[in-house]
Amino acid sequence: MKVYPIKFSPILKEKIWGGNKLNKVLGKPSIGDNVGESWEISDVNGNVSVVNNGFYKGQNLKELLTEHKHNFVGKNNFENFGTNFPLLIKFLDAKTDLSVQVHPDDKMAKKYHDSFGKTEMWYIMDSDANANIVLGLKDKNTNPKMLNHITAENVESIFNREQVKKGDSYFIPAGKIHAIGAGVLAAEIQQTSDITYRVYDWDREDTHGKKRELHTKLAEKATKQFDSSGKSNYTINQDNTANLASCEYFTTNILDINSVQEKCYSHLDSFIIFMCVEGSASISVDGHTEIVNTGETILLPAKAEKVVFNTNNAKLLEVYVS
Repeated sequence: MKVYPIKFSPILKEKIWGGNKLNKVLGKPSIGDNVGESWEISDVNGNVSVVNNGFYKGQNLKELLTEHKHNFVGKNNFENFGTNFPLLIKFLDAKTDLSVQVHPDDKMAKKYHDSFGKTEMWYIMDSDANANIVLGLKDKNTNPKMLNHITAENVESIFNREQVKKGDSYFIPAGKIHAIGAGVLAAEIQQTSDITYRVYDWDREDTHGKKRELHTKLAEKATKQFDSSGKSNYTINQDNTANLASCEYFTTNILDINSVQEKCYSHLDSFIIFMCVEGSASISVDGHTEIVNTGETILLPAKAEKVVFNTNNAKLLEVYVS
């Protein structure tokens, strides 16, 4: 397999809650005024990412995985997932609040949807003043049946809100109630799944005057995590690495790079994804170099070993599965 920093064309998604920061701030193509998500790397059916640079330009993620197997994703990942890529990588722009929602775990997702579950994490790239998220419940002893009776009058007394700022990071396991709030620009790493159970959607209507469907019965079954914890406690210094999240589905670290650095990944049995959340950097491997700017994503195949970063100022999320 040819080893170089692979870029994919973003798959943009209009959302009722989306805005224009993905275009104005991150430089994504403009497809409308309500673009909520940029799927950077996706193997979701009907939304498979296509390479837009280098030797494999024009091939899609599924084709690369099918052809190159463990050389692309790593031996353990290929044994565990076969030709299914295990992660979905996104940037999100919330102009208004997302629905309060919950995702099923692997067992429930398999039973009802023949799918993976959805454990995820967020890194807050930017936020408006007083922007917040919903994370868990104010009272972790709340009866799950209450999720069937959320109204505009009681919503703020049930869900826990937490103010956020640039650099905050949150881990959201399957089964935890959550929602990104208005004014948040975030990077999201998650299992490959597009299953969401809406609990409450702020009584809003679409352009046709219809409210979006709620899934409160399924949400009641899926909800297992009631507490309001989840914020990563990390400290990072220049030219160092800090861990944001580690679980059976992914590991995410943040690299703060301000010089030329070389890292060896020969010990890692996984692909590596770099999401640039601040600044820009060149990433070189096997004599091939790509520039990654804020809001861009690069994937290195599992065969990659020595990687050289060159930048005066960049923060990169480093993501892998091992």
